[in-house]
Amino acid sequence: MPLSSRSNERTRPGARRLSRRLLLLLGLLLAACVRKAADPAPSVERGPEFGDAFWQRWGDGRGELCGYDLETPRYGAIRRGVAVTIVVTETFSNTRRVKADPGRHPKRDEFPVMKLNLVQDFSTGIYDYNLLTSAFVALAPVNGRGSGTPTKVSFSAQEWCGHTYTQLLFDARYARYDAHSYFDDEADSAASLAMPADAQSEDALLAWARGLAAPVVAPGDSTERPLAGSLRAVRLLHRPLAVTRAWFARRAAAERVVVPAGTFDADVSTVRVAGGRTWTFWVERDEPHRVLQWTASDGEHARLLAGERLAYWKLNAPGGEAWLAKLGLRPRGERMP
Repeated sequence: MPLSSRSNERTRPGARRLSRRLLLLLGLLLAACVRKAADPAPSVERGPEFGDAFWQRWGDGRGELCGYDLETPRYGAIRRGVAVTIVVTETFSNTRRVKADPGRHPKRDEFPVMKLNLVQDFSTGIYDYNLLTSAFVALAPVNGRGSGTPTKVSFSAQEWCGHTYTQLLFDARYARYDAHSYFDDEADSAASLAMPADAQSEDALLAWARGLAAPVVAPGDSTERPLAGSLRAVRLLHRPLAVTRAWFARRAAAERVVVPAGTFDADVSTVRVAGGRTWTFWVERDEPHRVLQWTASDGEHARLLAGERLAYWKLNAPGGEAWLAKLGLRPRGERMP
């Protein structure tokens, strides 16, 4: 008998066992493919376009600073204070979710963001509140989310009782929540929250009103989207963080508005949050499309004093406080807390 025939006879039982194993393996692979097809990757919604015109303005190495008269509710009363918005583009590290130092991270780890800082200072009787909300809006698709969606939101509060810090990091299907507080019933906590790919953040609505964040809504139109609740409300109102629905709308016609900074033609946008506040924003129709004022149904109201584009991080030497006048603000007086 030829060698090849003897070899086939000797290996036939093993070959049958191998065939059964291969069939089993193929069946498992097919089942995995079916499960994957049933659980598709989240779709990436088309967001605002950040093209050459955008970068000619926002890529000039300066930030936009605006000062506002502020009225905001706290402890059952409307408090008067000031607010400052700082809007500037940065290069972000995806692994660390912080501003990337030049040359420190590989290019594949970097992406551009629009940083929106909202500073709010107001007094409550003998002591004052100092709040800072930071919203980082991705200017390119990242982590399964489209351009114009939040990649990070953080909030901190300092007042005479103690201080708190909270952040929310947006990943492909979930957001990572991390909070630290002086107060006993809050203390330290961390959790994951299911987050739809097209979700926006309530803390980024000042960017959305200017067309710098998703969803894209044409004048006279409206749309509904998931919305992550405000980290400020979570802390100050002791509410759990949740994703709800919100209705985004833009009015078709401009409206004349008078604020301390002057008289302007404004585009008006509203966001109605299910079970929450309704926000209204008046945005300068002409360049640079600053937020002229905003109101919320809980009594918050802010009106533009003045604004300027500055490399503000270079103005920290003695004498730099003179630039506050460009924002309609004044330096703190002596013996102020």
